[in-house]
Amino acid sequence: MADDPENTLIMTLETGPVTIRLRPDLAPGHVARIKELAREGFYDGVVFHRVIPGFMAQGGDPTGTGTGGSDKPNLTAEFSAEPHVRGVCSMARTPNPNSANSQFFIVFDDATFLDRQYTVWGQVVEGMEHVDELPAGEPPTSPGKILSVKVAADA
Repeated sequence: MADDPENTLIMTLETGPVTIRLRPDLAPGHVARIKELAREGFYDGVVFHRVIPGFMAQGGDPTGTGTGGSDKPNLTAEFSAEPHVRGVCSMARTPNPNSANSQFFIVFDDATFLDRQYTVWGQVVEGMEHVDELPAGEPPTSPGKILSVKVAADA
């Protein structure tokens, strides 16, 4: 599945490229949204506004504050038993399980306490070292920026 260009995302950070294998088998609605936003250029220039070493890096908010999202409707939860381990990409949300929109996070280390509570939609397969280099903070003093997100089939 990692060689399926339609289900592979190339996220270019200031620190380097990150390749994400999308998981439509786990979260078809969320994968469709991520690809739709990527194709619209929604994530280009957006920062990682919350980076907690040993836990995760969160981005996808166009305001950079952690309170914003896209103008599209929120998504219905697609929780699974897929473990939140290093490199897993999952959707951020409010306490409402059906509030995921555009914000996501990438897990640095074991965070299996999140399993079945957040929607896993992908897995970093290359470039995790570039995610590791994102500036830490809530928010970081000088947040790391997403330069572009592209579906590999379109690249």
